[in-house]
Amino acid sequence: MFLARKDAQPAHMPDKNVLVEVVIPVYNEEVILEKSVTTLRNYLMEHFPYRWRITVANNASKDNTLEVAKRLEATYPDVRVFHLDQKGRGRALRAVWESSDADVVSYMDVDLSTNLQSFLPLVAPIITGHSDLAIGSRLAKGARVTRQWKREIISRIYNLIIKLFFWNNFTDAQCGFKAGRTSVIKELLPLVENQEWFFDSEVLLLAEEKGMRIYEVPVDWIEDLDSRVKIVKTASEDLKGLTRVRKQRKERRRHKVREVAKV
Repeated sequence: MFLARKDAQPAHMPDKNVLVEVVIPVYNEEVILEKSVTTLRNYLMEHFPYRWRITVANNASKDNTLEVAKRLEATYPDVRVFHLDQKGRGRALRAVWESSDADVVSYMDVDLSTNLQSFLPLVAPIITGHSDLAIGSRLAKGARVTRQWKREIISRIYNLIIKLFFWNNFTDAQCGFKAGRTSVIKELLPLVENQEWFFDSEVLLLAEEKGMRIYEVPVDWIEDLDSRVKIVKTASEDLKGLTRVRKQRKERRRHKVREVAKV
């Protein structure tokens, strides 16, 4: 794992042929979707030196989110819509990333809780070949976070449990601000079982198990008080996921030992 300065810039001349896809998974976000996409587009046009595309991944919204997304797609040539009939953030990301033709795939939460100035430092090390994946961290040194104490405690406990289970190097599995080389992501996706909130954690744990390089950017992050995350349900899902992944990892290790013993 590597830690990055939030104001870090690419140390090379940007390759204009590189395409970065930014996925925004949404469920019932008709109120803020247009404003968020507009804000993101303005940032990318003014500050991002690579080619880019915004994909709104609508997963089974029951309000007018899809209509808003289609209007944005019709207005801007660099915005597209990907619609799914089933819920699940992980399901939405998987569907878009599996079919992506971009060099780098990424995602961020629709509320833009993470400061967009962290986006270039997030993807730059992937583009330059220094890292395979990159994550925003609210728990790394240098991060500045504003959120309710209840969510802060839950987040820290969850990441502590991951550390106790796996002795991992990354500090924040759940921050909705991640990117990866598309070829690497496509290698990992067939191994990921979860389709919802644990998807992020599972991708990172599998990547680290395979020895992939994970770059970590301390971020400025402000909590969205209108978050769709259900704390109890998500926490239960995460704990079940961690237990499953730990068991599967042990099985793989035992299998490897048996295969070595046969030789």
